[in-house]
Amino acid sequence: MATAQGVGTPLVAPEVEGAAPEQRRGVQEQRLRRLVDRLLAAGGLQGERLRACGVERGEDVSLDQLHLLPLVSKEDFWDSYPFGLRSAPAEDVVCVHGSSGTLGRPTLVAYTAHDVDVWAQVMARALGGAGVTRRSFVHCSYGYGMFTGGLGVHHGATRLGATVLPVSSGATDRQLRLLLDLRPDVLCCTPSYAIYLGEAFASTGITAEQLSLRVGVFGAEPWTEEMRQGVERLLGLRALNIYGLTEIIGPGVACESLDSGGLLNIAEDHFYPEVVGPDGQPLADGQPGELVFTTLTKTGTPLLRYRTGDVAALHGPAAGSARTLRRMSRVLGRTDDMLVIRGVNVFPSEVEAVLLADARVAPHYLIVEDRRDRSRPELRIAVEPRDPQDDSAALEHDLTAALHARLGLSCIVRVLPPDHIPRAETGKARRLVRWDYGVVPLPGLE
Repeated sequence: MATAQGVGTPLVAPEVEGAAPEQRRGVQEQRLRRLVDRLLAAGGLQGERLRACGVERGEDVSLDQLHLLPLVSKEDFWDSYPFGLRSAPAEDVVCVHGSSGTLGRPTLVAYTAHDVDVWAQVMARALGGAGVTRRSFVHCSYGYGMFTGGLGVHHGATRLGATVLPVSSGATDRQLRLLLDLRPDVLCCTPSYAIYLGEAFASTGITAEQLSLRVGVFGAEPWTEEMRQGVERLLGLRALNIYGLTEIIGPGVACESLDSGGLLNIAEDHFYPEVVGPDGQPLADGQPGELVFTTLTKTGTPLLRYRTGDVAALHGPAAGSARTLRRMSRVLGRTDDMLVIRGVNVFPSEVEAVLLADARVAPHYLIVEDRRDRSRPELRIAVEPRDPQDDSAALEHDLTAALHARLGLSCIVRVLPPDHIPRAETGKARRLVRWDYGVVPLPGLE
């Protein structure tokens, strides 16, 4: 790897990233109280819920009592569509971002100029932790537009003074040419697209050693340690994980740094984290549960205790690092993606970890939850071999055994021909399909 594990990087905002935890907690509590005052003054859904539980002013709350306050969810965005959760006046809104929704109901989030400035700050810190400087050239292949990925990286890179190429997603031939001609040292995109780029280079005979990439900042979809190793092998860079979601700010909520020990530093002076169990009660550090964030400083669409649906665990700061921020694990799955197969709970990330641990498996797969017979659902998994000459029957047998050992249930594994599983040239890879009726989602999985 171009950058050794454990190498530290200068702090972009040392007074914040390196603050004493007790000092940071005082700032967080002040900001929480101001947030509650803003929500009460706005008179919307969140303000009504606060009053219903006896909160009349910010001074009535503290961080120790945060778990007693009401939660907000994506359903509240849908029910309040388009801007029912907005707290700022319409004239203060400078942009709107959104994510695709269910049944035609997208999730729309209004940003003020202050929010965009906060976004640029936290993204600059995230990129700085990855070793990005004013001398860096950032190739940004996240999508631009209403999706927050591309513009989030762009805001942070320009705040640092780095050069950024807003190439966006798709047009892979052009991406490859620009990566060769402009010699960027930083790549930002989804991990599945990084795999796609790496394989496209390999198909032309270009090796990782011929590329100039030093580090990659990849996110917008869950990915495993096994996929990290695949990306690093294909592109010859250090692959770091970034986390964010439109409702909170976009990318930059948390990001792995070169010295964070594989976990993601949380910008907790702006986004206060909790992890809760199914009953909404907080869990101790190290215990996986649903991530909940409170946007301490947002003004356009501030959120108190937003249920993300993402499953992760919280941890303290990295030992020996100048960064004193709390950290989170990589996303282990989503509460709405958890499969229950014959009484066994399964996250797609667990399946990926088993598949990509086998060197014979290419980094392309599809998980199909076969629910046609509700009395006995099946888990069907399609993979592709790295080498078409490999024994498909032996690979199917070995993967079936490995999955049974990891998950505790039998799965139906099919090894399909190369290029049979659809690729994600733009956006996020489709890894999970639920099959309720009709024809098989992918030929060969019968």
